[in-house]
Amino acid sequence: MESDPHDFTAYVHPVLAVGCPDCGKPIGVWCVRPSGHRASGLHRSRRMEADRVFIDQHGENAAINRTADGWTISK
Repeated sequence: MESDPHDFTAYVHPVLAVGCPDCGKPIGVWCVRPSGHRASGLHRSRRMEADRVFIDQHGENAAINRTADGWTISK
């Protein structure tokens, strides 16, 4: 989807580093249901896109871990 580097540690959830192909919400904005209400989870297609972009950026052996104040990436 997007071609610029994405910061997977900048948001409340790492998947928010990419836009959603299903509901069209941009980077940093939570997904919505067809009714327009906030979704309880993030769309599968968005999670898959985030995985793809994360691996492209950081490699297959990288991991993102929850810390006390956010997220950290280990390689």
